[in-house]
Amino acid sequence: MAEDIAKDTSKKIENGDTISVNYVGKLEDGTIFDTSLKEVAIEAGTYNQMRNYEPLTFTVGAGQMIKGFDEGVVGMQVGEEKTLTIPPEEAYGEYREEFAREIPIDAVDFTPEVGMQLATDNGLMGSITEVSENNFVVDFNHKLAGKNLVFLVKVVSVEERKG
Repeated sequence: MAEDIAKDTSKKIENGDTISVNYVGKLEDGTIFDTSLKEVAIEAGTYNQMRNYEPLTFTVGAGQMIKGFDEGVVGMQVGEEKTLTIPPEEAYGEYREEFAREIPIDAVDFTPEVGMQLATDNGLMGSITEVSENNFVVDFNHKLAGKNLVFLVKVVSVEERKG
């Protein structure tokens, strides 16, 4: 019943609306870490041919997005562009030293390499950040923890919440 969906371009986004946005996510130094735009990904050298580059659709206020992104789109309209600067506490949190663990190399049955991804039995994901002669460090912080994130966002569509 797609034809039942209200597509009012003058409507301001509210919690509960399902919206689609195109976005470019950058660090403060301008490094692009994510985008929904194929051309931008190619230009930034982050293009992944396994990914579909298309607008991101989510329900505002449903906890599907980081807090700063979710709150930042409220009040926007279709076609509007906005820059959201999101501090760590509204994104992936502060970097926490205790989430980086040093592990003896002889405790594992593989050769650790910097950049290798590891998962724990309880589902935590970590990256190896250092390797020395006897030990290696696995960092379980999100790769964007402790960073201010800058998102250029353009609203593509809004579907009003029903009822």
